Amino acid sequence: MDPKAYWIGFNKIRGIGAVRFQQLLNYFGTLEIAWNAPYESLRQAGLGEKVTNSFIETRRKLDLEMEIKKIIDLGINVLTLQDEDYPRRLKEIDQPPPVFFVRGGLLPQDDWAVAIVGTRQNSVYGRQLTEELASFLAQNKVTVVSGLARGIDIIAHDAALKAGGRTLAVLGCGVDQIYPPENRIIAEKMINTGALVSEYALGTPPDGINFPPRNRIISGLSLATVVMEAGETSGALITSTFAANQGREVFAAPGNYYAPKSKGTNRLIRDGARPLLDFNDILEILHLDHVEDFHFAQSVLPSDKIEKILFEELSNDSLHIDEILALTGLPIEKVSAALVMMELKGLVRQVNPMIYFAVKEEFGKYEENKNG
Repeated sequence: MDPKAYWIGFNKIRGIGAVRFQQLLNYFGTLEIAWNAPYESLRQAGLGEKVTNSFIETRRKLDLEMEIKKIIDLGINVLTLQDEDYPRRLKEIDQPPPVFFVRGGLLPQDDWAVAIVGTRQNSVYGRQLTEELASFLAQNKVTVVSGLARGIDIIAHDAALKAGGRTLAVLGCGVDQIYPPENRIIAEKMINTGALVSEYALGTPPDGINFPPRNRIISGLSLATVVMEAGETSGALITSTFAANQGREVFAAPGNYYAPKSKGTNRLIRDGARPLLDFNDILEILHLDHVEDFHFAQSVLPSDKIEKILFEELSNDSLHIDEILALTGLPIEKVSAALVMMELKGLVRQVNPMIYFAVKEEFGKYEENKNG
């Protein structure tokens, strides 16, 4: 069975989050062993009585193979913390989601993302400013992240799409559920040029208690969070708090002193958020004014583990393929196939038959991109 099935199974148990996933892995070594463990071992691993009882009952009823089939049939990708393509910025936060469901596609360029959040009951001012900012970011190849909610969220998603950009929606339900339902058309468009993402299992309804925790993912996927309009108790302020705690930038749009929907944003500015006075400030502060160069570099840089290994070895000296095999321990068929692709990308060249070297200009881009 696909090892991810066990991650998916444990993810369905309320009370098993990032901390308990790690406890299970530390104690059992693999989630497959944990899934089949007896009650006493689960308790010794650190699960409480209530959670253990819930797990035992779920395990008895759940058909993991059917869960995998359902996910495949719906075209959903499942990422775990052990996957290389798990979003790297999200992995940096406290308690990243152990299991991450993606309906659509995540691309390397989504590392350069900005979240736009705000009230569900926006003003005309909030709509105009959100449309202009989301369009500006999209035109500058910056991915727009939000929560698909009514108001500022859906305006941001829609504007990014209309500007030909990428946008990600973080849901407080399963990715097979669209909430609110009136946003379904825009959500379906996003699947083709972005993604709907969630830490919640398929079939999870949009329960109110799910939304505050999902806000940490909105900020976690993003270099910065911009709060457009927010009352004093707006949920958007939760996202800005997560962003600040994650060490990410927080911007807030200043508003009318008397406007209730600007009370929260004006207070954020008073408390240290950057005032949104010029959209270009976001690009400059986050170093996104060079994002197109980053995208180009990623388009030609090593795209998988084998290419990265070969590229780093060949950066030091020209090597015969026999030397490459000896240094890396990789199978000849995989090395040969990778070298063909790398030649097509312009990453390596043959100086003599079967002797390869890395193209130095591309290695410079690789090092800069890897460390940035």
